[in-house]
Amino acid sequence: RKQNKEKMAEGGSGHVDDARDCSGARYNDWSDDDDDSNESKSIVWYPPWGCIGTEAGTRARVRARARATRACRAVQKWASPNSDDTVLSPQELQKVLCLVEMSEKPCILEAALIALGNNAAFTFNRDIICDLGGLPIVAKLLNTRDPIVKEKALIILNNLSVSVCMNQVCDDTITSHLNSSVQLAGLRLLTNMTVTNEYQHMLANSISDFFHLFSAGNEETKLQVLKLLLNLAENPAMTRELLRAQVPSSLGSLFNKKEDKEVILKLLVIFENINDNFKWEENEPTQNQFGEGSLLFFLKEFKVLGIESHHDFLVKVKVGKFMIEIFCSFFCISDSEPIHHN
Repeated sequence: RKQNKEKMAEGGSGHVDDARDCSGARYNDWSDDDDDSNESKSIVWYPPWGCIGTEAGTRARVRARARATRACRAVQKWASPNSDDTVLSPQELQKVLCLVEMSEKPCILEAALIALGNNAAFTFNRDIICDLGGLPIVAKLLNTRDPIVKEKALIILNNLSVSVCMNQVCDDTITSHLNSSVQLAGLRLLTNMTVTNEYQHMLANSISDFFHLFSAGNEETKLQVLKLLLNLAENPAMTRELLRAQVPSSLGSLFNKKEDKEVILKLLVIFENINDNFKWEENEPTQNQFGEGSLLFFLKEFKVLGIESHHDFLVKVKVGKFMIEIFCSFFCISDSEPIHHN
């Protein structure tokens, strides 16, 4: 820029020497443009002929800034929940994806992700987003440190119902701040991806972490983890993986009068599914493969102290019924005599 100004002062054309070899430049320095607003100071790609110091270059820069400003205003409009243009055309989706890929301004990136997520909720737009190469663009955002951007990216992947980066999503969900919006978004994505049995095996090594997350989380986190575990418990092929998982010792204390009724009942449904799917008598020789602290040992010694004082009658009945079922399962293994109940 300094060389161009000197050449122009001497009456030269102001072209830089290597202008012809330039295939396009990326500028983010607007220090000489005092009349530009902050809204338009996004990173913009200029064409090869947009050389600084030339009349053609100046016009190219003005047009590029104008296009960037229009694109930013448009994507903010598309992201508005009150907008009539919520459903975007393929051309508009392409523009949004370009903004997601190239923008470095958090406010513009967040607005673009909201607009993209809104459209990913429509079935007819999902294939379009995938065909435009949207999956790898959004998946890259999982590496960002911005929790808002990461949350929006997880919501888009959730709406698209894809299995990309399942392992990374699982790790990010477990290591995110407890009860955070990022963690909940990750749990929702994993829950949706485990509705069928196709991807459940990918979570086998993380089941212990989910139980610990369930024990430490608030009510909303507990319920979301239970939905995920319930999907796994309904698949007989995942029963051994669930029983092998290490569970916190505090799991039994959840069955007290302070715990929410919905949480207790959903947890009992999971235990009942596991008990029904696991052939205790057939698997007796292999039970020594389950370590202490595993869910199998927890169920084997299942005791709920103080359940009689719980305020909800249905909870007391369900817990009592399951205690009888689990007792019979283990008792039938060690005693071949028939069991008679009065």
